[in-house]
Amino acid sequence: MDNNNMKEANRTKHYAVAVIAAAAGVLLDQFTKYLAITKLKGEEPYILLKGVFQFEYLENRGAAFGLFQDQRIFFFISVAVICAVVIWFYVKVPMERRFLPLRICAVMIVAGAFGNCIDRVRLNYVVDFFYFKLIDFPIFNVADIYVTVSTFALVVLLFFYYKEEDFERIFHRRK
Repeated sequence: MDNNNMKEANRTKHYAVAVIAAAAGVLLDQFTKYLAITKLKGEEPYILLKGVFQFEYLENRGAAFGLFQDQRIFFFISVAVICAVVIWFYVKVPMERRFLPLRICAVMIVAGAFGNCIDRVRLNYVVDFFYFKLIDFPIFNVADIYVTVSTFALVVLLFFYYKEEDFERIFHRRK
């Protein structure tokens, strides 16, 4: 097998791993939401640390912090655009160890977007259940964690870790 065929086989393997990882993330998110529905819905909050953290069932028909209530079309278009941009970006990123954090962030953002999208299609709302009562933080779920943490990590990486020559390699490389 020549060098180009090996590179393509390696790239294909990376894509397959990314799809499997995203699917595993979605499955974990959906499983935790299933548990929230079966164990928390219609029940009093389950308190882990009194006054600090609890599991509390919430049907969120909006986006983060309750914005855009009942705007299903907006959410579907948003998920499609986000996924298209992230997949385009993933394809552009070199398959080298140095760029692995970018690829992981991309996979987690897609997993989170799909996890919440599945809820919107299936239930007409997103199931949320983590609540930091101490700071009265909005109730959230596993998919929200994927998106928030990955986006924050992506911003930190882009501003503080990667350099101009890395961006050149991502956005202007020749095949």
